[in-house]
Amino acid sequence: MPLRVLSTLDAAKTQYYHFKAIIVAGMGIFTDAYDLFCIPPITRMLGHIYYKSNNSRIQPAAEAAMLVVALLGTVIGQLVFGWLGDHVGRRRVYGFSLMLMIAGSIGCGFSMGTTQARVLASLGFFRFLLGLGIGGDYPLSATIMSEFANKKKRGAFIAAVFSMQGIGILASSIVTMVVCRIFGRKDHSTNDADIAWRLILMLGVVPTALTYYWRMMMPETARYTALVELNVLQAARDMGRVLDVPLSQIAEVDLVPPSPPSYPLFSRKFFFLHGRDLLACSALWFLIDIVFYSSNLCQSHIFDIKDDGSAFDAAFKVAQFQAKVACYFTIPGYFAAVFLIDRVGRLRIQVVGFVLMAGLYFFCTYLYIKDSRGVPFVMYGMAFFFANCGPNTTTFIVPAELFPARFRSTCHGIAGAAGKLGAMIGAAGFFLISKGGDDPNRDEKKTGIEVILITLGGICVAGTAVTMLLTRETMGISLEDNEKEYEGESVQGKCFP
Repeated sequence: MPLRVLSTLDAAKTQYYHFKAIIVAGMGIFTDAYDLFCIPPITRMLGHIYYKSNNSRIQPAAEAAMLVVALLGTVIGQLVFGWLGDHVGRRRVYGFSLMLMIAGSIGCGFSMGTTQARVLASLGFFRFLLGLGIGGDYPLSATIMSEFANKKKRGAFIAAVFSMQGIGILASSIVTMVVCRIFGRKDHSTNDADIAWRLILMLGVVPTALTYYWRMMMPETARYTALVELNVLQAARDMGRVLDVPLSQIAEVDLVPPSPPSYPLFSRKFFFLHGRDLLACSALWFLIDIVFYSSNLCQSHIFDIKDDGSAFDAAFKVAQFQAKVACYFTIPGYFAAVFLIDRVGRLRIQVVGFVLMAGLYFFCTYLYIKDSRGVPFVMYGMAFFFANCGPNTTTFIVPAELFPARFRSTCHGIAGAAGKLGAMIGAAGFFLISKGGDDPNRDEKKTGIEVILITLGGICVAGTAVTMLLTRETMGISLEDNEKEYEGESVQGKCFP
């Protein structure tokens, strides 16, 4: 018999605390996106400040380093904080990851040095620190939301948390444009631009810092307390405080203490029961992040946004383009996922998303080869829509649902770390192939973009195959179905029909 407190959580009606949890957890994802995606316009500013001898364009290697160093920190953060989430507790380390994000963002704004190399090295260090916090927030936010949610709307709740990524991308673009317009009214001085990019980086911490108190006031999840710490009474008390349910309804009548785990992480039995799930989640997140981050972080190069004005004009153009993509395609894609995820299932929207993305990238390649004017904006944007109403969202959700409570945060962190490795490959590989968009040989640059687009399409085809062969459906299945210890008791989701 399942514990009453967990059954009550699964059946609980949607109420105020669910929405509060979405906002509190979502603010971490918001800051993640703000800090990761504000860097493309900022690198344009840095080019005007520190690379005037190079046509005011930052060197491709330096730009790639600014992208990759934060992603490297994210990889480490996901692994470390994911493990801590299962061994120390979700709530206990949740605030620490947020503090790292705040410290990293503020530190980026205070990057100092007497030469361009020292300033960029300082910025790189703080972006690595920022990445550690960002990495920690991914498994903790997803796990906490999945463990607080009811069974019927669990996918929508986790997708709503992840949709804050789109809001963060838009916010970073809006803040950049506003700062550029305010500072751009003055004479275009290097000192003004040097202050502006620092201000943009530091402003991202404001909404997250405002939610720090509520994050610290959240109780530990009932599933962690009951199934990992084996304290069922405390789990009932915690849920009685935050949910609109009387304690008498969730307290156990004849309490039988839960049995301690029978097998450890990465044991033979773990791989027998959960190895395929972990492989599928990690492989799919790796594939989608190659596509998502390379095309998102480097879109200003794909569309060859001209850089022939001041530092503020250059950054404004890149931020404006990012804002258009976010408003027209990225954010609607997230909202569509929230609406569909618990109606049609994770696997179906993941497969449809991969298939349509592949078709769009292949068609964009064909048009790019036939027409030198470049990639059609609408078709390129629709690829973002289907990514977010598909694999970019589902790869965040499914690892928080497939694994037992004592492994959930760790496995989500492993899958997320695989994704960020893909993001590093995608971002760095883009600059290697396209020469950062600055190669004087127009034909060579055009060929590089063609190679990138057709590669992205091929990766989406691979994602479709992995989804259909390895991934399980988790819609409508209680998280406790994955607590079964023996093969005959395991009641996991079905593979794609």
